[in-house]
Amino acid sequence: MIGPIFQRETAVLPRRPRHFAARVVFLVMVFAIISTTWLLLAGVQPVQNAGDLARFGVLIFQLIAPFQLFVLMFLGALAGVTAVSHEKDKQTLTLLLMTSLSNSEVVLGKVGSGLLGAFNALLAVAPILFLPPLLGGVSLEQSASVALITASTIVLTCSLGATIAFWREKTFQAIAVTLLAVAIWLAVGEAIQLGAIPGIAPKFATALSPIRAVWQVAQPILRSATASPLGVWEQAIESSSVLLASSLLLMGLSILRLRVWNPNRERRKVSAEYSDAQTESSDLGAPELPAGARAIKSWKSRDPRPMWSNPILWREMRTWAYGKKVLIIRVAYLILAACVAFGLFQIARSGPGSMADRGYQEQLVAPAVTILAPLLVFSLILINALAVNSVTNERDGGALDLLLVTEITPVDFIFGKILGVLYVMKEMVLLPILLLLIPWFYGGLSTENLIFSGIAMLVMDMFVCMLGIHCGMIYHQSRTAIGTSLGTVFFLFLGVATCMLIMLMFRGSFGRQLAPFLMIILGGGTGLYLAIGNRNPSPAIALTSFLLPFLTFFAITSFILRDQELTVFSTVVVSYAFATAAMLIPALSEFEFSFGRGKMQQEE
Repeated sequence: MIGPIFQRETAVLPRRPRHFAARVVFLVMVFAIISTTWLLLAGVQPVQNAGDLARFGVLIFQLIAPFQLFVLMFLGALAGVTAVSHEKDKQTLTLLLMTSLSNSEVVLGKVGSGLLGAFNALLAVAPILFLPPLLGGVSLEQSASVALITASTIVLTCSLGATIAFWREKTFQAIAVTLLAVAIWLAVGEAIQLGAIPGIAPKFATALSPIRAVWQVAQPILRSATASPLGVWEQAIESSSVLLASSLLLMGLSILRLRVWNPNRERRKVSAEYSDAQTESSDLGAPELPAGARAIKSWKSRDPRPMWSNPILWREMRTWAYGKKVLIIRVAYLILAACVAFGLFQIARSGPGSMADRGYQEQLVAPAVTILAPLLVFSLILINALAVNSVTNERDGGALDLLLVTEITPVDFIFGKILGVLYVMKEMVLLPILLLLIPWFYGGLSTENLIFSGIAMLVMDMFVCMLGIHCGMIYHQSRTAIGTSLGTVFFLFLGVATCMLIMLMFRGSFGRQLAPFLMIILGGGTGLYLAIGNRNPSPAIALTSFLLPFLTFFAITSFILRDQELTVFSTVVVSYAFATAAMLIPALSEFEFSFGRGKMQQEE
C-alpha cells in the first residue's frame, strides 16, 4: 500500500454502484463497435475463408486500440483532477496537510485513487483487446504492446491532472489547464510526425505521442519488427519508458511543492479607511495619537462598485469569478488557434489547385475539416467544463443556499450563468467561427455554407453550456456532475468520430448502414437519458435523449454523401436546439427542486 488515502479508496470503491456500471458500459461500447463493424463487413462482402477473418481482425484491432486509448486518456486526466479538486472544494485538503501524512502519501494516494477507476476500465476491456489474435492478422505481442502503452498513458495523464490540481486553486483552472496540456502534447507529436519541428526527426513522434505509438503497433507489418530483435516490443518499451519517466517527474514535482502550493497563499488586498479627527479615539477611551497621525476608522477590501439588475451576470462578467489564471488558458488557446490558422493557410496555398479543388472534391473529409474539427471539439469541452463548474462552485462555496433565499429569480440565475460562461469563453466561441473565413476566402467554403457552419457552431456552444449547467444542478456531488457533463460531451463527439471512421471504411447507402448502427444509436440514447434525464425526468428530455443520437447519425451520413448542406444544417440546429430547450425549461420551472433537495445516497 502507498498510504491510508489509497487504502480508503480501495475499500470504498467496490461499494459504489457506478464502479461496476462504468466497467459494464465501457465494455458494451467496445462490443457495440465490434458488432457494428462485423454487420457492415458481412453486408459488403461475404466472409468465406480465414483470410477474410484475418482482415476483419486487423480492422477491429485498428478501431479498438485508438478508441480505448482516447477514452482512458480522458478518464485518467479527469480522475486525477477530480481526486484532488474534490478535496479542495470541500476544504479538506488543508486538514490532510495538518495530519501526520507525508507529502508522498498524499500525492501517491490521490494519484492511486484516480488510477483505480481508469485501470478498472482497462482490465475490463482487456479480454476484448486480446480477441483479434484469435481471428488472425494480429499477434499477441501487438495486443500486449497496445495494453502496455495505454496503461502508461493513463498513469501519465492521471499524474498530470493531479499535479495541476495541486497547483491550481480553482477546479475549472485545473481541468482546463490539464486539457490544454494534453492537447498541446498530442499536437506536438503530430507536428514531429509531419516534420514541422526542425531538429527533431519524425521517428521520435512514436516515442513522445501515445497515439502515434499505438497506431504504429497496430499496423499489420511493422518496420521495427525486422530492424530490432525485440520486434513489436521495441516500440512499446520505448514509448512506455518515456511516458512512465514523465509520470515520475510530475509526481516528484507534486511531492516537493505540495505544501508550497497548498494552502493557497493568495489573499485579497485590504485597505484601511482613515479618520483625521482625533476626538473619535479619545471619545472611545483609546490613547491619543501623535500629531499628524490618523485613526483607522474601518477596514474594507475595496470600494463598492455599482451592480447591474442581474447580480449573477454582473459577477460573471465584471469580476474574476474563476481566478485571474484564466488568462493563461486564453493565451494557450490562442496559441492552438494560431497553429490551426497556420495549417489552414498551408493547405490553402499548397499545390497548384485551390482548397476546393484539392480538399473538397477529391476527399470525403477535407484536410481543413480534419484540422479545424479538433479545435472546435476542444472549445466545446472547455465551455462545458466552465458551465458545470459555475454551478458546482456555488454549491461547494456554500453560496447556493444563500442565493435561493434572495430575490434572484430562476431566469436571472440561469441566463446569468449562460451569458456569463459564453462571455468568459468568448475566445472559444468566436475563434472557430473566424477561422472559417480562411477556407471561405480561398474558395474552399461557399458563403452559404459559411453562414450554416457559423450558426451551427453557436447552437452547439449553447447546447454544451446548458448541458453543463443542467448537470451541475441535478447532481449534488461536484465530481459526479463534472464527470457526467464532460463525459457526455466527450463520448458524444468520440462516438461521432468513430461512426465517421467506420462509415469511411464501408461506404454505402443510408438504409444499408442504419441497421448495423442501431445498436450504437440505442446505446447512445440510453446513456444520454441516464446522464441528463435520470435525476430530473421529463418527456422532452426522454425524447431528445433517444432522437439526438439518431439525428446525429443522419447528419453524419448526409455530410459524407455530399451536396446536402441544408439537410445537415437543419438537422443539427433543430436537434441540438430542441435538446437545449428540453434542459432549459425544467431548470426555469423547477428551480429549487433541481438544486438537489433529494440527493441520492449513491452520491455520498
